[in-house]
Amino acid sequence: MSCASKAEGYFQDLLNKSEKALYDAFPSMYGELYTQNMKVFKDLYSELRRYYRGSNINLEEALNEFWTRLLERLFKLMNPQYHITDEYLDCMVKHAEQHKPFGEVPRDLKVKATRAFIAARSYAQGFLVGSDVVKKVSQVSLSHECTRAIMKLMYCPHCRGMSSVKPCNNYCLNVVKGCLANQADLNTEWKYLMDSLVVVADRIDGPYNVDTVIGTIHMRIAEAISNLQENKDSITAKVFQGCGNPKVSTKGSSSEDKKRRGKVALEAKSSAQALEMLVLDAKGNLTALRTYWITLPGSLCSKKVMASSAADDKCWNGMTKGSYLPEVMGDGLANQINNPEVEVDITKPDMTIRQQIMQLKIMTNRLGNANIGNDVDFQDASDDMSGSGSGDSCPDDVCGKRLSKSPSTRQPETHAIPKQSGHGVSGASSRSLPSAFLLLLSVAFIAAQHLWR
Repeated sequence: MSCASKAEGYFQDLLNKSEKALYDAFPSMYGELYTQNMKVFKDLYSELRRYYRGSNINLEEALNEFWTRLLERLFKLMNPQYHITDEYLDCMVKHAEQHKPFGEVPRDLKVKATRAFIAARSYAQGFLVGSDVVKKVSQVSLSHECTRAIMKLMYCPHCRGMSSVKPCNNYCLNVVKGCLANQADLNTEWKYLMDSLVVVADRIDGPYNVDTVIGTIHMRIAEAISNLQENKDSITAKVFQGCGNPKVSTKGSSSEDKKRRGKVALEAKSSAQALEMLVLDAKGNLTALRTYWITLPGSLCSKKVMASSAADDKCWNGMTKGSYLPEVMGDGLANQINNPEVEVDITKPDMTIRQQIMQLKIMTNRLGNANIGNDVDFQDASDDMSGSGSGDSCPDDVCGKRLSKSPSTRQPETHAIPKQSGHGVSGASSRSLPSAFLLLLSVAFIAAQHLWR
């Protein structure tokens, strides 16, 4: 199961368990105080669940609305001898902040729940954004020049009768760095996202105490109701003093006040240990993946292309069996201006990847706000891309050639940005798509295996 799924499932489970505990315990604890007001409690959990899933809900207002509705209904039930009108209830609610009928629970829960839910949903959303970025980036088509370079790297030794000779490691690195030049530019914002997720993870398992806050909402509600019951006479007297005496009715009253919390406390303790393990596991993955995009070429060369060791002087260097002399290029698009293996137009960045860089920035900013308890809005956006092709041969115009321009004097050449239409590339390079497709699959596979496990 992925980190995103684990986080999503854990927080949803916390809320579900709290709701179930309320439904199980409240009928016997409060009798008709609960049974006649079930919808108020159901609506609260529904709003909390919608908020967590990203709906544009003001959480503080939702909590305030819950306490207002609960107070109105409970006040009427606890004073059945009076005829309480809507106008009278409006007056009572205006004085509620002063009288504090539920004690400090509403204010305390609002502060803690707001921070906890903001952190929880931002944390889960951060993983989803990271996963979506990997998915979209892995679907970006390779350029005509890149597919030719991959063909030369992987197939030409077989055409030359050197099927047992591995590609030189530095040669492979230059090819892959040229092909994934745009992807490497994700590195900076990707690291910021990983670091921000780690910080929010610490908040979730630390100061914001997400496990206790979300998992014990029902207990805080019970505490608030009990406070109202215990101070019923003094609160009623204050309301009457501020709003006047309501008309007398003829209805009777009855109430129960039983407390039963041992089982709930045990469940909260158990889930806290689960949260600690969840956060530790996620932080380990996040820390390991900070440099994912710039270490990807090395991973592909060693795990997929099976390149030789760096010291091997009897490897396939793109021309013959021997050592590979050109230096290894740096990471990112700008550093490919002198790449001896792949012609890269550094003046035309891939727009899909630039869009994903912006998505990373936006999500990191949201996590920064969540870290200090500020609410953030989420908007779902997705557009899928795909690519396909077939054929596998070694054309003469690919093997045996190295880019003619000297690394020190070579200038960038202009090529059209590859189309994201899924039709591949034309000409000789279309026959090299199995290699290109292998590379694309490797990006997604390594990410899926290590990133969100």
